[in-house]
Amino acid sequence: MTDTTFVYVIYMATTPEKLWEALTSSDFTEKYFFGSKIESDWHEGSTITYSRNGQVSDYGTIQKCEPYRLLSFTWTYVADQASRERPSLVTFELKPMDSTTVKLTLKHENLVPADLVDQEDTFEGLNNGWPAILSNLKSLLETGRTLPPISL
Repeated sequence: MTDTTFVYVIYMATTPEKLWEALTSSDFTEKYFFGSKIESDWHEGSTITYSRNGQVSDYGTIQKCEPYRLLSFTWTYVADQASRERPSLVTFELKPMDSTTVKLTLKHENLVPADLVDQEDTFEGLNNGWPAILSNLKSLLETGRTLPPISL
């Protein structure tokens, strides 16, 4: 089985501290991440969960947590039916470009073909969902507003 990696880079007019808060606080994630709450104690080896409407939708284990710089965790989608040798791995890398701009690199590794959807006008598939989520995050941090509601 050959694993695939999805990488997405986006630049935001924000600070690493504000971006970190947006990635790790339910007050933010509910606004830009399809209504998902995030929970963790942010220690390596701890559980991380995303939930919608009181139900866990995704979960994993924190692999690396370096505030304002790097967050990496395994990712399991509860409804996943794909055959996997191991969970996928999500990594957010924050790199300040200057005092008002941060480069955010998302890397989602250990993917199988079912994770990617070659179809336009959908949020299905990690290759379609992540850009929508991160664009919404960018809008929220830069304008205080999210994009018009998007649903799964």
